[in-house]
Amino acid sequence: MLTQILQDDGDSFEVSVRKAATGSPVVLFSVGSGGQPERLSTLLDALTESGCTVVAPHFERLPSTTPTEEELALRARRLALALDAFVEHSARAIGVGHSIGAAILVAMAGAQLWLGPGRRVSIAPDRRLARLALLAPPTGFFQAPAALDAVRIPVLAWVGSADNITPPMQTEWLASAMHDWNIVDVRITEGAGHFSFMDVPPPHSTEPLPNKQAFLREYSNEICRFVGAV
Repeated sequence: MLTQILQDDGDSFEVSVRKAATGSPVVLFSVGSGGQPERLSTLLDALTESGCTVVAPHFERLPSTTPTEEELALRARRLALALDAFVEHSARAIGVGHSIGAAILVAMAGAQLWLGPGRRVSIAPDRRLARLALLAPPTGFFQAPAALDAVRIPVLAWVGSADNITPPMQTEWLASAMHDWNIVDVRITEGAGHFSFMDVPPPHSTEPLPNKQAFLREYSNEICRFVGAV
């Protein structure tokens, strides 16, 4: 994977890029609060090996479990800038994201993201997103009336039953809220936690799965199939 530097209004940021043949599926990977895409290396490797071009911006670690409007808007803007830099303007992309990165992709697909009453985060919709794969997505940002109405693309949402950060009820709520106009394919892995999707979880976290490597391969292969269905 090549790491390149992009500019954003006078600041710079890194983007990891794994390029496949022209015309191959494009995956925009949106990392969680830790900010480093390579911590989900099994997934990124599987997407590359399946023939996808993978574009994965790096970010600073979010210092709080409650991100600010500025932090969320910056991540969304840089995800769009990364697509601009490495993908043809007319190409479609599949968004794949973990945790807060998944929520940002939902907003980029047209949802209204709110931090509270009167505190909508301004995130521009990106029509290049053709479908979304969401891993342990936090969905409390979208519970304002009609916040999800504009999301009209296929969604796969995956969560662990032992996730105490974004528990399954959040993903189930997402599917229920959208059921009148959009089908959300919900996958719940028994015993998996919030960080079970990561090869390198945060320090001091405890892994609840007895065979994490098998799960990493399983969910990564399923994401590849979902991406390849475009």
